[in-house]
Amino acid sequence: MTENVIVFYDIPLAEPNICWSPNTWKTRYSLNFKGLAYRTEWIEYPDIEALCIKIGAAPTDVKADGTTPEYTLPVIFDPSTNKAISDSFNIAQYLDTTYPDTPRLIPPGTRALQSGFAQYVNLRVKSILGQEALYNVKIEEWAPQGEHRAREWKGLRRALISLDGHYREAKEETGGDFLCGVDPSFVDFALAGILQWSKHILGAESEEWNDILSWQEGKWANFMSRLERYAVVA
Repeated sequence: MTENVIVFYDIPLAEPNICWSPNTWKTRYSLNFKGLAYRTEWIEYPDIEALCIKIGAAPTDVKADGTTPEYTLPVIFDPSTNKAISDSFNIAQYLDTTYPDTPRLIPPGTRALQSGFAQYVNLRVKSILGQEALYNVKIEEWAPQGEHRAREWKGLRRALISLDGHYREAKEETGGDFLCGVDPSFVDFALAGILQWSKHILGAESEEWNDILSWQEGKWANFMSRLERYAVVA
């Protein structure tokens, strides 16, 4: 950790340099948006807890027993401050505070909105597509099958219609394409991270993913395209 760049810890897929986790995508988008120098270290699931304890990253939850700390990614280590930060929202707040001359992820006065809406997005979209906690299931098996799949698919479309409505209301107020105006913010990256995850679950060339991109008159294709320059895997 002698390099003077932020170390970003991400979870690898079978292929190298493939970022797929919706939670780590939030931080990758955030780092790229702020233009901060960083490098990625890929950490397998069984090694996350030991890494976090080693570098001093706080647990993000407790396990099912209600007491044992649970350690998850994303985590960053910033050698300029010698600090390890866990949880994508905590990371966003840290980056805004530590690097105030870069674009803000959480515009002034929107912290509660950003946190609450990001949780709302998780409940409306991520929970429909599957549970990230299924560590031992192949990623292509996470998408539900059969009649259950059809029900979940309808639920996903309703969820995205609802989110599109919020974005339309925001645009009427600000004239911008993002929830807080013309520039993206953390909550937009939270939604984009889940859509990136969906693309990997369903397959980038799949009929289902292309269906999503066509919904609401191409809303989500345009949304992802506008954020593409912040989707660099470094």
